[in-house]
Amino acid sequence: MPVREQRKTPRYDLKLPFELIRTGSKHVGKLGETRNLSSGGVLFTTDADVHVGQPIEFVITLQSSEEGACVQLRCMGKVIRIERKHDSVKPPLIAATVERFEFMRTR
Repeated sequence: MPVREQRKTPRYDLKLPFELIRTGSKHVGKLGETRNLSSGGVLFTTDADVHVGQPIEFVITLQSSEEGACVQLRCMGKVIRIERKHDSVKPPLIAATVERFEFMRTR
């Protein structure tokens, strides 16, 4: 029997620069990369120590221009799943909700 998609919003396979700013009230500042993204959630990799249920704040860089400006998405969410491979040294895949977000333009 085929697996039925249960997500409410479509996911887009996008590998974008990711920075985990904080977990709960603790500043983290760890870099990573998104694997996919939707309006309600994100799947990313990072070597930061996070836990299921933990609130997080993160920034995804959407576009960099030749003039040095970039568009970023600053988000608040919660970790909902962590996929670790026991035989791998790669960072885990982390799924999180996107509960609030704002677009930022930086130079």
